[in-house]
Amino acid sequence: MENRVYEVEIELDEAPENPSDRFRIAKFYRPGRWTKEQILEEHQFLQDLEEAEIPVVAPLKFENGETLRKLDDIDVWYTLFPKRGGRNPDELTNFQVDQIGRLLARLHAVGASRQAPHRLQLSPQTYGIENLKYLVDSRVLPAHIEQSYKQTVETICKTTAPWFEAAEVQRIHGDSHLGNLLLGSAGLFWVDFDDMVRGPCVQDVWLLLPGRDEYTVRQRDQMLEAYCQMRDFNYSTLRLIEPLRALRFVHFSAWISKRWEDPAFPRAFPQYGDARYWEQQLMDLREQLALIQQDA
Repeated sequence: MENRVYEVEIELDEAPENPSDRFRIAKFYRPGRWTKEQILEEHQFLQDLEEAEIPVVAPLKFENGETLRKLDDIDVWYTLFPKRGGRNPDELTNFQVDQIGRLLARLHAVGASRQAPHRLQLSPQTYGIENLKYLVDSRVLPAHIEQSYKQTVETICKTTAPWFEAAEVQRIHGDSHLGNLLLGSAGLFWVDFDDMVRGPCVQDVWLLLPGRDEYTVRQRDQMLEAYCQMRDFNYSTLRLIEPLRALRFVHFSAWISKRWEDPAFPRAFPQYGDARYWEQQLMDLREQLALIQQDA
């Protein structure tokens, strides 16, 4: 959706042992979304993880040792990745929950080892207020909802801003839902670091197990127990889960709106933009605000 990604078959003199070695994945970054420095910080994170033997798919290096190139006369950056096959795990087993907890701890340990000053910092300001301003200024909010939506988002951001200020931030995956965790022949591995941010580690935790039901909470507790076998986790940051969920709602709506001229987006989100969509968004955000106020 965000970039353009193609599978490219290459010519080899001899048949490779692994059929996937006949292919490369070419990723063309959407113009204007990321700067060169931001993309290179994504690549650096992936290289750091690969060097630490954490299962990810890092970009390949060109002949000059760099991982990023620009198309001639066009403001489009691109990179190449090896092809890795895998599928999303259907339902996590207890063994996989433990494995993911340890892998995530190792990922975060590497993330804390280096700064990424050009990447976005996940906060109520960046994901909340700035996206809200875009939605209001672009006039996509229905008139009968705009004021209530605006007040709800502003209250969420104002209430939780001190919580975020007290939390440590570092390089994290940023979009670590189970769709970006694949199970291949060698086990689980992470993909799609395009939304890598500087943020609290709990962002990657709740996205893996986003539910609020008792079963999911038990799984999250189990995952964090395994996490703590490799690295300490600040349990006080669990109070950020509901604010992070609310910020994701706002960020997601603004993201779709910004990309609406791309023909792929109306096809993928046919329900977006009508009154019913925004009424549901407002209802969800009010639910989030009620949960946040219980913790305040």
